[in-house]
Amino acid sequence: MKKISLLVFFIILFSAASLPGEELPEYFTILRDAIYSQNRSSKEISVYYNAAKFQASRELTGVQRSIMLSRCEYMMGRSYVDEENKKEAAVYFERGLSLAQESLDSMPTAEGWQLLADNISYLCSVKSMAFILGNGLKVDRYSKNALKLDKGNTAAQFLIAARWVYAPAPFHNYKRGQQMMEAILKDYEYRLHKDDRFNVYLAIGDAINQQKKGGDARYWFLKAQEIYPENKRVKGMLLGREQAIDWSSYD
Repeated sequence: MKKISLLVFFIILFSAASLPGEELPEYFTILRDAIYSQNRSSKEISVYYNAAKFQASRELTGVQRSIMLSRCEYMMGRSYVDEENKKEAAVYFERGLSLAQESLDSMPTAEGWQLLADNISYLCSVKSMAFILGNGLKVDRYSKNALKLDKGNTAAQFLIAARWVYAPAPFHNYKRGQQMMEAILKDYEYRLHKDDRFNVYLAIGDAINQQKKGGDARYWFLKAQEIYPENKRVKGMLLGREQAIDWSSYD
């Protein structure tokens, strides 16, 4: 196992090229895809995480280094969220938050604001209600700050739209959330990273499902599954395990 882990480390370490259609370096997309595939433990994923951090520190400086390291912390935190280890997840999101703020202190960028919003968003899912009340509204505000600098930042657009899909009652508006997600696809589909595309497809499916249009929701869940076939969340939705859905009635 140690030999395999070491081999993986060096494969990532010397893979500096980007994947087709990706602006992000391969050492990061390998980490990201491992998180979204949800077929490895956080212990296994830590190999990709450490390799990505090492390579980012080796290649990047200044603002770009802080931004990439923030991305890595955010992704590793999500791995622990998937394992329902909130305490450990919070450690990574807090580091991701600090690195995003570090980048903004040096120079305001759309990515810096977006990552600040991303990490706060997930911290709200693993910390106390007091934290949510004190910080929840910052997600929308920081995402809008990102869009002021780059209106095509689709990750920030997603965060704003996701509020209407995933907020608890009475704050959600599924129809509005669906429309905003569909607008992202209409105007910026060509800019969507792999994970952003997955997130948008899944959110549209979730919004439609909540509106009791299961057959249409299934179409979007299947599109999401094409991107990350092993993702447990989308598998659960298709199998009707997260919601009592009788898919046969929509054939």
